[in-house]
Amino acid sequence: MPYLSLVSVYLGIVNLLTVQLFWLDKSRAISGGWRIREDNLLLIALIGGTPGAFAARHLLRHKTRKEPFSTRLQVIAVLQTGLLGGFAVL
Repeated sequence: MPYLSLVSVYLGIVNLLTVQLFWLDKSRAISGGWRIREDNLLLIALIGGTPGAFAARHLLRHKTRKEPFSTRLQVIAVLQTGLLGGFAVL
């Protein structure tokens, strides 16, 4: 199962990067600096960083009440869960 190892490494890297981007955006929000676009935060969640996005939101208390960001992140999570369920069936 070398593919499983590659996928695990990929997801680990993407989720670490996601947490870092949320932290960077939070620190920029506090200091009044240039922010990271919500589209970019959602894109990194879409490519596998959803667990990191939810963890960062909780740990950093960042973007927890922001709409439609929260809804879009939840939709991404539901779609990814459905895809994982579909692959598990195969």
